[in-house]
Amino acid sequence: MTTASPPLPPPEETVLATLNEDGSRRWLRPKLAKGPMWERRRVVAWVLIAMFTITPFLRWGGKPLFQFDVAHRRFTFFATTFHADETLALALVIVASFLSIFLITALAGRAWCGWACPQTVYMEFLYRPIERLFEGRHYTTNGRVPLPAWRRIGKFAVFGLISFHLANTFLAWFVGTDTLIEWSRQSPFEHPMPFLIVGGVTVLMLIDFGFFREQMCTLACPYGRLQSVLLDRRSLIVGYDTQRGEPRGKKRKGADEPALGDCVDCGLCVAVCPTGIDIRDGLQMECIHCTQCSDACDHVMDKIGRETGLIRYGSQAGFDAEGKSGARPRLVLYPAMILGMLIVLGFVLARRQSADLEFLRTLGTPYEVLGDGDVSGLVHYKVTNRTDEPRSFTLRMVTPGRLLSPEGPLEVGSQGSGDARVFVVLDPERFEGGRAVAEFELIEDGEVIAKQQHKVLGPLYGQD
Repeated sequence: MTTASPPLPPPEETVLATLNEDGSRRWLRPKLAKGPMWERRRVVAWVLIAMFTITPFLRWGGKPLFQFDVAHRRFTFFATTFHADETLALALVIVASFLSIFLITALAGRAWCGWACPQTVYMEFLYRPIERLFEGRHYTTNGRVPLPAWRRIGKFAVFGLISFHLANTFLAWFVGTDTLIEWSRQSPFEHPMPFLIVGGVTVLMLIDFGFFREQMCTLACPYGRLQSVLLDRRSLIVGYDTQRGEPRGKKRKGADEPALGDCVDCGLCVAVCPTGIDIRDGLQMECIHCTQCSDACDHVMDKIGRETGLIRYGSQAGFDAEGKSGARPRLVLYPAMILGMLIVLGFVLARRQSADLEFLRTLGTPYEVLGDGDVSGLVHYKVTNRTDEPRSFTLRMVTPGRLLSPEGPLEVGSQGSGDARVFVVLDPERFEGGRAVAEFELIEDGEVIAKQQHKVLGPLYGQD
């Protein structure tokens, strides 16, 4: 006879702010605390939303300002197009961008999360206000008042329209606005893959902003978990001044109660938090530094006649009154690394050619010995045009010899590439170990555009 296991004891403390004690999802409906920081964040948010929407339409010198053409493996930054084979330049841009985020984190904590991250910007300044409008008392009472079906349907219908618009804007960053407008006038059956991409992104955005929400920041995004190594005790964070606020307790306006701190334990800092945490528990991975708790607390301090700033921007060392410390090496290391990468990037761009010549692997019979003893080798070459105009190229061999049956001139479209094959005839004495080094030039209108050496395969002359 088996005995039933005793029930598990209730948890002693909250594991996640989005979980109830029974393990079910706790839906967060944070209150809105309007204050100076919220006003500034709102301005930044709408500027960023406008930039996201308008930037794909911006042109500079006839080129998109930014475009990430993955299908053709072309990436445009500030009207400068990089191809996928320009790995050094692309790597420098990407690594410098990440180091910039590291520097911002060391200086201003998670300012990216609270002020500029698309997840926060769209959730708190677009989707959440629409939700408050449709849900009404259901939202303000934290779900205790039932939500009529028509309000729920209306909310998700608007969510769907917004998500569809954002998905189309997102696609414009990859295919360009001209292509997107052309596709929008055609039947989805004429371009099924882009239509499926827009549909898929729309559904993902609807799931993210309609259901997953703050869990994207607290569970999925790795940035919060990196803050333990990106922050130090002098980094700017949103924190609670425990020395001033503790011990907590209720107090009346104007009352002189020296035994109590300034915190009245009203709980508003928790009620307005979009991730549901209590900022008074110290620095936490879930905190996105949105400053909603700061605005809410300042409003309470004003009402009771106390000094504002109980919850404010500061450093952990400052809150603990540690005083000044020495230099922070990361504030020197990060800018030095970024500057070094930008210098190298500038050097790479300065040496960047308008066209590249590359030799590819040859398939089939690599060479043939002619009747006069000369060796004819097959050469396969590729030309990449890095300009916005179609161009015509001719391959010329500098090494003594001749070219047979050249496929030229080679026509290459704007920001495109083309390849051709030619037979190279060389003296057999030039071959050593089955290879002969030959030098080639890429010619356009009589001007040398690029030079490149290539090893032509041939017989094993010169070996014992």
